[in-house]
Amino acid sequence: MDILRVLSTPDLEVRKKTLQLALDLVSSRNVEELVIVLKKEVIKTNNVSEHEDTDKYRQLLVRTLHSCSVRFPDMAANVIPVLMEFLSDSNEAAAADVLEFVREAIQRFDNLRMLIVEKMLEVFHAIKSVKIYRGALWILGEYCSTKEDIQSVMTEVRRSLGEIPIVESEIKKEAGELKPEEEINVGPVQKLVTEMGTYATQSALSSSRPTKKEEDRPPLRGFLLDGDFFVAASLATTLTKIALRYVALVQEKKKQNSFVAEAMLLMATILHLGKSSLPKKPITDDDVDRISLCLKVLSECSPLMNDIFNKECRQSLSHMLSAKLEEEKLSQKKESEKRNVTVQPDDPISFMQLTAKNEMNCKEDQFQLSLLAAMGNTQRKEAADPLASKLNKVTQLTGFSDPVYAEAYVHVNQYDIVLDVLVVNQTSDTLQNCTLELATLGDLKLVEKPSPLTLAPHDFANIKANVKVASTENGIIFGNIVYDVSGAASDRNCVVLSDIHIDIMDYIQPATCTDAEFRQMWAEFEWENKVTVNTNIIDLNDYLQHILKSTNMKCLTPEKALSGYCGFMAANLYARSIFGEDALANVSIEKPIQQGPEAPVTGHIRIRAKSQGMALSLGDKINLSQKKNSI
Repeated sequence: MDILRVLSTPDLEVRKKTLQLALDLVSSRNVEELVIVLKKEVIKTNNVSEHEDTDKYRQLLVRTLHSCSVRFPDMAANVIPVLMEFLSDSNEAAAADVLEFVREAIQRFDNLRMLIVEKMLEVFHAIKSVKIYRGALWILGEYCSTKEDIQSVMTEVRRSLGEIPIVESEIKKEAGELKPEEEINVGPVQKLVTEMGTYATQSALSSSRPTKKEEDRPPLRGFLLDGDFFVAASLATTLTKIALRYVALVQEKKKQNSFVAEAMLLMATILHLGKSSLPKKPITDDDVDRISLCLKVLSECSPLMNDIFNKECRQSLSHMLSAKLEEEKLSQKKESEKRNVTVQPDDPISFMQLTAKNEMNCKEDQFQLSLLAAMGNTQRKEAADPLASKLNKVTQLTGFSDPVYAEAYVHVNQYDIVLDVLVVNQTSDTLQNCTLELATLGDLKLVEKPSPLTLAPHDFANIKANVKVASTENGIIFGNIVYDVSGAASDRNCVVLSDIHIDIMDYIQPATCTDAEFRQMWAEFEWENKVTVNTNIIDLNDYLQHILKSTNMKCLTPEKALSGYCGFMAANLYARSIFGEDALANVSIEKPIQQGPEAPVTGHIRIRAKSQGMALSLGDKINLSQKKNSI
């Protein structure tokens, strides 16, 4: 409960970590208190004025409540009524999360089905988003089992569709609202040739009347007139399911026929609307096929179709949910295996204050490491030998024969880079005003100029320079060393230094996101960099692992989808920089079979990012690393 007090902070990242921690710590004893706090937080977000982070925070809360309900089923009954209100939310992402949760809950918890259906019927007319509307229709069609519920669904659909037949009522509405002085123009008659080779004429009725506001249209009618007929295909499936179920429940033939006829009338009127010129976009062939199939099923009522519509749909949902649960369990198991640090009974206890400096490297205090990480001083686990890893980061800046030799150790912290430059006077003269002059390229900024030094003959000194980093892109630090020779009358001497390239990998960390978020970001990000695969690796999986290792990205495609061998592979990768920038990549690779078993992998990697620098830098990194001989 103390940890949950941190949720009052406005920072989204902190809230996310707090909720993850709370989920790790929750048990059956305190889950009720956690749910109460989260419900209060959800209601609070509803009253706050709309802000981008508010929507994301609401999504986080919904997901946390979802996880709680799955782990502790007793809590679901308390959570569902509060969350169902958000189905009518204008933010589609939060509503989609609620819908996903409701779908899982209604499938898992039989005892809550009545409650969920009842609540769904209450909020159904208020749903604003077409995607959520489709999902709600599917749930109602799949889980309405009583005669009363089925009738309620039909009433809600009729209410949401408005007056039928739609085409006639819309034309009447247009005609009724036209004022006498406005002229109706018949557009030019157009001759069309049909597939059969016969001629068909088509004329357009138009008027100069300004378009009527669309607010007074019922929601479903509005979606259809906007040309979104995918929701009509979903409605046709729902009507077919409830009609078949109604026929099984009610014995009276007259009522059966009347209900089925009503369902068929609704489908027929939607088909008629789709073929007319009223919607903004005409109905697609796929949706026509789907609605026609549903009409055929209702007209024939065969037992096979009844089974497919009313049993097999639900089975596929349960298969999907069980596969998802299995995957989650597997990832949790991996996480817990990583976390478990086994300590033997006779292991010595390490006290930081009492550890000698030379022992510090070999003993790692987990608490101290996590504390350092929390304060931002993340110490990356270097190679087994700490000295070797430090030497790997030393960059030679001048040649051995230059009068002044310089080399730099580049130490990368979270938001700044410290350059520890060793300057050696290789001459027999005293060097005065020896100054390290640096300049930067990219999003790097020199904090302060290093002060001048005086170097005795064959003396050396260390100069430290701080560089601030503002974003994730490859940066270059370049410069020179300027000095005066004491007693010489000549001008100042200058030694030009080699460039120091700052590696983007120091700022990129693997991260996870849902498929929906990945797709949304993929559509939003404007910078794309397409890298052609040019490697000598001959195995698809090896190549993917090599790319993951060299770019610090995480593979979002589940292992099951990547297992097996079929000659090609597609995977989505994701990473986030410490500055909160996202990087997405899609790997599409194949093994050209015709070139034999030793043929290298071919294909493309597409990288997308918000900033041009990040997309280009990641592309350069992949280009450099894939050419290495890693077989």
